Amino acid sequence: MWTMIVIAVILLFGFVVFWGAPYVPTRKKFLQRAFTEVYPLSDKDLLVDIGSGDGVVLRQAARCGARAVGYELNPILVVISKLASFRSPKVETRLADFWRVQLPADTTIVYTFGETRDIKKMYAKIESESTRIEKQLYFMSFAFPVPDQKPIKKDKSFYLYHVDPK
Repeated sequence: MWTMIVIAVILLFGFVVFWGAPYVPTRKKFLQRAFTEVYPLSDKDLLVDIGSGDGVVLRQAARCGARAVGYELNPILVVISKLASFRSPKVETRLADFWRVQLPADTTIVYTFGETRDIKKMYAKIESESTRIEKQLYFMSFAFPVPDQKPIKKDKSFYLYHVDPK
């Protein structure tokens, strides 16, 4: 019985690695700095987290006053995020593939801990969504810069980009 559970968990986490980035938790103190100094979040913001994992980014955004929506492929992490965030009405976690969804029209900033393989593609998706919803967006990447794009702000491992509709 336990063997089957362990195999199921390994398969779920392994599947996500091939489809997206692996789960790597983000430290709260780094997020506090990012959401106060790199891009000061407020109650006027809707942050979208690509690959929201256990929801730590979503909950930190909510503590700053923003609403937050996370997209996650791993159903186990979605359940963990929902359980950890159940007292925060500003947090929503969705079991969804970011590449197949449209951003909410009131999105102001998109956050990701992507990786080299997909960061440029993520930026292109944000550009496309900015054009679709006809408004400028901000894109914050943790640890990975977007090739051929100049960040408007960089602080340690956070890169902030301004994305205009075309």
